[in-house]
Amino acid sequence: MRSTTRARGLAAGALALTLAATLAACGTDSGDGSTASPSASSSSSPQPTTATASAADIASVKKITVVGDAGKEPKVTLPEKPFSVGGLVVNVVKDGDGDAIEDGQHLSVQIVAISGADGSVLQSSYPDSAESFTAGATQIPDLDAALKGTHVGVRLTFAAPSAATATTPAATQVFALEVVGAKTIPTRAEGDAVAPEAGLPTVTLSDKGEPTIEPSTEKAPTTLVAQPLIKGKGAEVKKGQTVTVKYSGWLWDGTAFDSSWSRTPDTYDVANIGEGQVIAGWNEGLVGQTVGSQVLLVVPPDKGYGEQASGSIPANSTLVFVVDILDAS
Repeated sequence: MRSTTRARGLAAGALALTLAATLAACGTDSGDGSTASPSASSSSSPQPTTATASAADIASVKKITVVGDAGKEPKVTLPEKPFSVGGLVVNVVKDGDGDAIEDGQHLSVQIVAISGADGSVLQSSYPDSAESFTAGATQIPDLDAALKGTHVGVRLTFAAPSAATATTPAATQVFALEVVGAKTIPTRAEGDAVAPEAGLPTVTLSDKGEPTIEPSTEKAPTTLVAQPLIKGKGAEVKKGQTVTVKYSGWLWDGTAFDSSWSRTPDTYDVANIGEGQVIAGWNEGLVGQTVGSQVLLVVPPDKGYGEQASGSIPANSTLVFVVDILDAS
């Protein structure tokens, strides 16, 4: 249930393709067969090997050159072609001159993917399709360690071998990363409480803001419900923006199937909201809400997964989501 969040960006997130990691716009399997995100589609990619990089691998990656002005797509040159490493290597090419990067911040990252075979550019998020992830919680310890003490504008190179699949040969994937922004976002919805309409599930929040529900005994609605529970004081979410949220999801009968609150990072990015690669109930229900809001979405089957089962979600299910809108840009 992983999704790509940008049409021009790297499919499913460049880092996710290399490491099968759950970065900015990707979900994480819960391990019990439940869905990991409200994605409308999934993708597959070569998976990384688990081999440890050698001293020679580290030296080779340090020889990769990245040349170009800050904020613009750089020219990346490999020291040799074909280029390969036996394990994951992350190298800081040059620190930035912006604000210090802090754990927990939402990072905006431009990425260029380079073929280890011939040095050609495979994909690029420049100039307007930056990827995103949470500093200190990328699920890639080497990357988290490399970012420690750096500043916005830092450029890194990143190389990892992928295992062969039935359709894709083994290859080294090389990336040049540039952190172009860092933002501290709220950890939960904040604003004025709104009394929900009768007949909807009752939502209770923990001290940290994580929601649980008491299911409604009424018949499930047949049309999309987007009920604010907290009205945030931020700007209105506009079609085409990238929206950062926390969310939990249940079937209409109260059976939980997913929650970003239980993952690291616990936020989820939806790019191109309104036309994003998420279920229609999200695209339609979040546009027009305000940043800081908490929204109860009741999604009928035709705005969810329809007649197709998805993980632990049966076919023709009405879905309930509580979504905290933390940022939109």
